[in-house]
Amino acid sequence: MDPLNTLWETFFDWDSMREALPEMLTVGLPNTLTLAVSAALLGSVLGMLLAVAGISRTRWLRWPARVYTDVFRGLPAAATILLIGVGLAPLGMQVWGPNPYPLGVLALSLIAAAYLGEIFRAGILSVEAAQLEGARALGFSWGEAMRLVIIPQGVRRVLPAWVNQLIALIKDSSLVYFLGLLASQRELFRIGQDYAANTGNQSALLLAGLFYLVLTVPLTHAVNWLDRRLRQGRPAAPPEPETEPAGLTPSGKDPR
Repeated sequence: MDPLNTLWETFFDWDSMREALPEMLTVGLPNTLTLAVSAALLGSVLGMLLAVAGISRTRWLRWPARVYTDVFRGLPAAATILLIGVGLAPLGMQVWGPNPYPLGVLALSLIAAAYLGEIFRAGILSVEAAQLEGARALGFSWGEAMRLVIIPQGVRRVLPAWVNQLIALIKDSSLVYFLGLLASQRELFRIGQDYAANTGNQSALLLAGLFYLVLTVPLTHAVNWLDRRLRQGRPAAPPEPETEPAGLTPSGKDPR
């Protein structure tokens, strides 16, 4: 058989795509966005705590943050998801019943926190030391200076990197299918995989990949635009035209 025909029939069966499209729109897409956004928000909170602990002068704060970051950045995402989803399943059964969805969010959040902690730490350290000294001179405590002056500036500087991590979470959400989600909790990749298994055709998986492209490509361009905007700053306002004082001639002399 012609390889091109085989490729076309395996991945470009429009009928298979049309059959999977409604469920991907109503079930897969909302679940993918819920997993990614929830993990990004929770990971941002945990990551900020890791960043502050990582720059602390206290060893018992700095060392655990370093170990956490090294472990969760070094482990494959699939291994972390299985470790949390299977290892904490008995606890999850007692808290919210046979629902692996929260454990999937927790696993993605722990992964994101390790990366976001380093991103936030780099942003905080990029703020000039004079900013902290000036805030302390105005009477702010160290905590108030960090919370009101240093951290907001540091976060603003790393917003493009934060959006990049959101893109990575959107793609990593496809790994949560390892936990055996319920039919109503399946994300895009899992729905495509189920249709491919039922029909013997991979077109639904290609459709799921197109959904990921539609989600991530605009975010990628948004990151590039945001990065340029933060680097260039706001455009300077045009200078106001000078006006002659009342009672003077254009030469500047009093006509009297």
